[in-house]
Amino acid sequence: MSNPPGEYYTEERWQNWLGRIREEDIDAEEEDSARLLLNLQDDTAIAVAKIITDYDDGELDEERALSEIEDIEQIVLAELDFENEEKAMLVDGVQTSLMCVFYAAEEYIAGGPAEEGTIEEYVQAAADAEAEEDMDAALGYCVQAGTLVIDGAEMDIGMSEDLEFGFVAEWVNGLDSLQTAMSDPEVVEEEDADE
Repeated sequence: MSNPPGEYYTEERWQNWLGRIREEDIDAEEEDSARLLLNLQDDTAIAVAKIITDYDDGELDEERALSEIEDIEQIVLAELDFENEEKAMLVDGVQTSLMCVFYAAEEYIAGGPAEEGTIEEYVQAAADAEAEEDMDAALGYCVQAGTLVIDGAEMDIGMSEDLEFGFVAEWVNGLDSLQTAMSDPEVVEEEDADE
């Protein structure tokens, strides 16, 4: 095993992001705050993209790749301890978006990309399922869309503007981060941490 544990993502990394969010005045309507939350999300998506890339390149076998994703999932989806309720809600939104990223990555590694249908068709099916309050089906459709994103299909992020605010919109937002990460898996630097 050439890859040391925590090479892809660490508890400390996640906590550093949460620390910045605790320290800063966060207002989701304000650009800097929105960027900080997006960077938090993108940073995690990039780690997932690197695992998928290493799996596709044969550097990780299926079991190890799934285990690495599960490790990140446990760090990122752990229960939050925020005194500030608004910040807790905003980070919870990031966690919700990333949930779909993790499940899509796991589905891709374990079963490959969806064999039929387009990203748009799956997202529409997810939105329809959400409207009928069938959240398991909605998540399943978003995960299938995610496997296509990982496989290189282009997702038009403009379609998220047509979605009702809710879980599907959050999951599609996560897939947008994943798409960006798959095409440009550069680490999001915490360079403005001390500004």
